[in-house]
Amino acid sequence: MSIFVPNKVYVRGILLHYFIQKKSAAEAHRILVQTYDDNALSDTTCRDWFRRFKNNDFELEDKERSGAPKKFDDKELEQLLDEDPSQTLSELGKILQVDESTVSKRLKGLGMIQKQGHWVPYELKPRDVERRFGTCELLLQRQKRKDFLHRIVTGDEKWIHYDNPKRRKSWGKPGHAST
Repeated sequence: MSIFVPNKVYVRGILLHYFIQKKSAAEAHRILVQTYDDNALSDTTCRDWFRRFKNNDFELEDKERSGAPKKFDDKELEQLLDEDPSQTLSELGKILQVDESTVSKRLKGLGMIQKQGHWVPYELKPRDVERRFGTCELLLQRQKRKDFLHRIVTGDEKWIHYDNPKRRKSWGKPGHAST
């Protein structure tokens, strides 16, 4: 018994050879079973391939199917995450036209984990500068009316929000800061 295990394209090539030799699907199946034992195609599969050959379809590779998973490159996924690491599995799946579970498996395969965090930009937009300036003026006016600044809690290296905004998780490598 040989240790050679034929792949499906190889066996399909053998079936095509038997088809060209004008053998029947049943005859081809018997020969495959004699030669490859457990690695032979089923009788039904042999008949299906002979039917394709009769319809002048001699392509031995699998055709793309709607049920088959769409193939995408990991670089596509990494590029999407570079653009916006806070995209959800659902959003990534829609863009790549694959299922969320496929994206999740690929992300885990790339060593990515989901993190939750938010970077505050060093450069503020003019609108943000105006809002902060206005808030400071209001606080100073309020201080003049009623002393309250001694009740404000301050800290270093950490933002404390009165109104905690909803943060989106993002994908990143373990040990790296979240974006």
